[in-house]
Amino acid sequence: MRALRRAAGLSQAALADLVGLSQPNISAYESGVRQPSAETLARIEVACRPRPSAVLTAHRDEVLRIADRHKASNVRVFGSVARGEDTAESDIDLLVRFAEGTSLLDLVGLVDDLEQCLGIHVDVVSEKALGKRNNSIRRDAVPV
Repeated sequence: MRALRRAAGLSQAALADLVGLSQPNISAYESGVRQPSAETLARIEVACRPRPSAVLTAHRDEVLRIADRHKASNVRVFGSVARGEDTAESDIDLLVRFAEGTSLLDLVGLVDDLEQCLGIHVDVVSEKALGKRNNSIRRDAVPV
């Protein structure tokens, strides 16, 4: 647990605040004096996961290279990540422009490669599939 917390850049007090525990409980779990319940351990693991926005920022160049390989351009993020409201449990929503002649296999391949790269569930929406509806998605989407 200590390694997980440190990898997330959290102090014991910060982790305790995130999961609704006291700092001495976190210390006891890390030292082996106490064992957390499965539910508590799950909350700690979620709290130590990075937010999708941080992962996307860290892998921006790779995301754009993957998109290019799958004939996608003008990659924009929308939803909770774009609004700065994402949590460790959020997914990443991307709006892309596919080149003419792109197939469903390109979309599936793009999603698979992005999820492998980021380790987070990714939803990809093409501009063409969006059509004239959902102007809020276009309005909220920001470049990756």
